[in-house]
Amino acid sequence: MNTKRCAALLLLAALSGLAAAQGLPDPTRPPASVEGEAAATATAASGLQSIIRRKHGKSAAVINGVYVEQGGKVGDATLTRIGEDSVELRSPGGRETMYLTPGVGKQKVKP
Repeated sequence: MNTKRCAALLLLAALSGLAAAQGLPDPTRPPASVEGEAAATATAASGLQSIIRRKHGKSAAVINGVYVEQGGKVGDATLTRIGEDSVELRSPGGRETMYLTPGVGKQKVKP
């Protein structure tokens, strides 16, 4: 009977510790206001996000979260050219070049 009591007390102690741990908030989680802004930014991603180059077949790009093959439409614009780090869109309003990394340029460096 004494052994049963000890086992029951140990079980209660273990379960109470588990219940207390579930109620604690994660100290590494950002505040809800920051978390909401990050989620909104992630869903409202815009611009050129990825370029898929193929040797055989049509190259493609991910623009504003949408997969578009060369010759495909992005709104009223047509994807006319896919380069190494940029794409070109043509619309009735003219041409637009979008870059994967705007403001970053390549430079040759002497070894």
